[in-house]
Amino acid sequence: MSNEHEAFLGIGANLPMQGYASPKETCLAALEKLAAAGDIICIATSPWYRTEPQPVSDQPWFFNAVVQIKTHLTPPALLARLHSIERAMGRVRQHRNEARIIDMDIIDFDGVVRQDAPILPHPRMHERGFVLYPLRDLKADWVHPISGAGIDALIAKLPPQNMELAP
Repeated sequence: MSNEHEAFLGIGANLPMQGYASPKETCLAALEKLAAAGDIICIATSPWYRTEPQPVSDQPWFFNAVVQIKTHLTPPALLARLHSIERAMGRVRQHRNEARIIDMDIIDFDGVVRQDAPILPHPRMHERGFVLYPLRDLKADWVHPISGAGIDALIAKLPPQNMELAP
């Protein structure tokens, strides 16, 4: 690919899509759709985590992972592709922090800092254990492009999180 970029995507779900046994299977199907597009190469996927909804609610727990990709897409084009896959899988965005069939976000894109859509790095990533732990599994030396903090320092600042490695 010319103009190849490295990006990290967050993926998660807490509701299964019709035809899939679990939210994790729905996420795996989303990754297949992502790779099938042809202009995104999935390099690695972190271990899967089961995580309590944030903010805490009576929703089912989420399955979350981080995916390292290579692409020639720009950040806006990549976000559009993620949203297109989400819509094709039945995601309808109605309320913030709602239960969902699938959620994919750009966490980091070549260490770029952007204030327009999509905001990069993801504006709340440093507050989310379900992003930081799997990101550390893939890139332990990752540094936040705005704060300059290493991933271990960001994790150390997190409040206690209810999360576990998923089977």
